[in-house]
Amino acid sequence: MTASQPAARVSRAVPRGLSRTGPVLFSYGFRPFFLGSGLWAIVAMALWIAAISGRIDLAGDYGAANWHAHEMFFGFASAVLAGFLLTAVPNWTGRLPVSGWPLGGLFALWCAGRLALLATDGIGVVAAAVIDGLFLPVLLAICTREVVAGRKWKDLKVLGGLLALSLANGIFHVAVIDGGHDHMALRLAVSAYIVLVMIVGGRIVPSFTRNWLNKFGRTDFPVPYNRYDTVAILAGVAALAAWAAAPDHPVTAMLGPAAALLHAVRLYRWRGWTVAPEKLLLVLHVAYAFIPLGLAAIGVSALGLLEERSVLHLLSVGGVACMMLAVMTRASLGHTGHALTASRPTIAAYAALILCALVRPLGEILPDTSATIYAVAGLLWIVAFGLFSFEFAPILARKRRTPL
Repeated sequence: MTASQPAARVSRAVPRGLSRTGPVLFSYGFRPFFLGSGLWAIVAMALWIAAISGRIDLAGDYGAANWHAHEMFFGFASAVLAGFLLTAVPNWTGRLPVSGWPLGGLFALWCAGRLALLATDGIGVVAAAVIDGLFLPVLLAICTREVVAGRKWKDLKVLGGLLALSLANGIFHVAVIDGGHDHMALRLAVSAYIVLVMIVGGRIVPSFTRNWLNKFGRTDFPVPYNRYDTVAILAGVAALAAWAAAPDHPVTAMLGPAAALLHAVRLYRWRGWTVAPEKLLLVLHVAYAFIPLGLAAIGVSALGLLEERSVLHLLSVGGVACMMLAVMTRASLGHTGHALTASRPTIAAYAALILCALVRPLGEILPDTSATIYAVAGLLWIVAFGLFSFEFAPILARKRRTPL
């Protein structure tokens, strides 16, 4: 079935397209998942802070530390990824987006995973893992169907990252059920997200930068995608694969800094300083800067000079969460007909999350002040997503506008 066929014919199988009736929240994929991820980012961090301060017993037999790691990588981040893909894939393929009750059902499945992992004492760890483990494969199936139907074969590489996340989630659950904590699954998950940022960021960051400069008649554009970008991505994939499989290996120590240099040059080629007046664009460049920083940290960690958790947080909070917040704000504005410019609360949210990304890795470097560092980082995280949720909840949940 192609996008050129009548919408009514499509809707007899699965309701698709921009829903004009029913709740605004389920009229487009970015709406429920961006709002849900923002709110869950706040709740999950608040619960974690309460747990480590001894105020609550969190997640029962699943373990508070396991729950926190899981919910950051496979709870919060997976929702942002879902919102992005359910919005971007229709643009890539030319097909109508999923909306209405199918979208509501997918969102309910994500919510069920969050509730299940909080209720392990009642339903058991295995049942909770099974319920949570359904979301990413279902999302993968939906996106694969769209890419294949649209014959956009080049976009299958994005689905490879989603497949890796699905596998990492399963590996993590199996390790917890066996009574352990699978750090390799976390490294694989972070690596999958970073590769997605490398691929998708390579599309949107220079493109948005060029479009903004063009509006002002400027010609100092970013360098277009060429073989250099392909080499940089492949080098990054190699470094991340080595880190996921053997974080202390000498090969990892060599690949990390080499890939970092390539991505630093790649970022320079995008000429981020030219868009400094528009923070909605500048933050994309700043978020991407955490990728070469994190790749360099992989090499330092492989030499035994930096704790693995510092590398995880540098990449996950800086390279992943900062880019996700940047994309969520821009997409939410653009797809609801608002001006593409960052408000003061949005800029403050960016600043808080960037500070969080820089502060949190210090917890392992400065163990004597780790408790204070964890508290400050957690507070900055809550401030960032609190500002996002406060400003964008009305936009996402109530305002039905025609996308740009």
